[in-house]
Amino acid sequence: MPEIASRAMADRTVLVTGGSGFLGSWCVIELLRRGHRVRTTVRDLDREPQVRAAIAPQVDPGDRLTFHAADLLRDDGWREAVDGCDHVLHVASPFPPAQPKDPDELIVPARDGTLRVLRAALASGVERIVITSSVAAVAGSGKPLSERRTEQDWTDLASDELSPYVRSKTVAERAAWDLAREEGAENRVAVVNPGAISGPVLSEDRSFSLQAIERLLNGMPGVPRIGWSFVDVRDVADLEIRAMASPEAGGERFIATDEFMWMEEVAAALREELGADASKVPSRRVPSLLVKGLALFDPAIRSIVGQLGRKIDYSSGKAREVLGWSPRSSRESVVDTARSIVAAG
Repeated sequence: MPEIASRAMADRTVLVTGGSGFLGSWCVIELLRRGHRVRTTVRDLDREPQVRAAIAPQVDPGDRLTFHAADLLRDDGWREAVDGCDHVLHVASPFPPAQPKDPDELIVPARDGTLRVLRAALASGVERIVITSSVAAVAGSGKPLSERRTEQDWTDLASDELSPYVRSKTVAERAAWDLAREEGAENRVAVVNPGAISGPVLSEDRSFSLQAIERLLNGMPGVPRIGWSFVDVRDVADLEIRAMASPEAGGERFIATDEFMWMEEVAAALREELGADASKVPSRRVPSLLVKGLALFDPAIRSIVGQLGRKIDYSSGKAREVLGWSPRSSRESVVDTARSIVAAG
């Protein structure tokens, strides 16, 4: 089904928001590989040469890639960016290395930016808008940690324990579905909820999960008791395109994760697979009490304290069954991440 759909959908025009980001760049690459014309947005058109240089080793875009200037905080440029597009993959969203003191620094651009893109796309007659949310909008449903999360779960915004990032992703996705319902356009919207995105790096930009692997390679004092459900960036891009092309995806959410890995397991995989290149990867665990103490002085550490010792599993069965999605293993993805970081120097 996916291969047939891909051929039938070829030569469509697709807008990818946030083409300079890690996932955005891989979405651009996969769309170009499948024969589409691609537009992408950046806040500053001076970034165009950097994006082209990042994707060049993966695909030759020819004349099928164009750039538009648009900012999540401004209305300017979005109507022009979506005009004439068949589909939109909305990937752009803030993801800082440390949580801000004011949650609105994340919530406002995430929510308002999503609504700007969605309104412009619906007004322009775009057939399908795929919004990139996060398992953050699923995880805090109040279920016991022993119960696997599915697309039926929603993070409870009434909880006082939510980080600004978790709150921003939940608020933004809720707002998107509310707008789609108001416009009678739910079937034109689909949402992908990825876990911790890993995979081959394309540039010096590093998301939080990439930074965690890079820190292991650089030699941390030890490994905290923390972990994530990983998913490879190439597989998230593939799922976004499947959700874009499949009629069955309209009005649906799709969790994108593979298995959960503790950072100790990630470290062990790197030592086993990379040999001398993983010589600095630590083998001992840092006590959680020490991590909590360090968090008092380091905002980057403070953002992970709430995840210490917590394991949350997600079901990606819906994406696999409905859309034929088949991701790489988490172990393969984190090893590929590390190899690409080493190769990049």
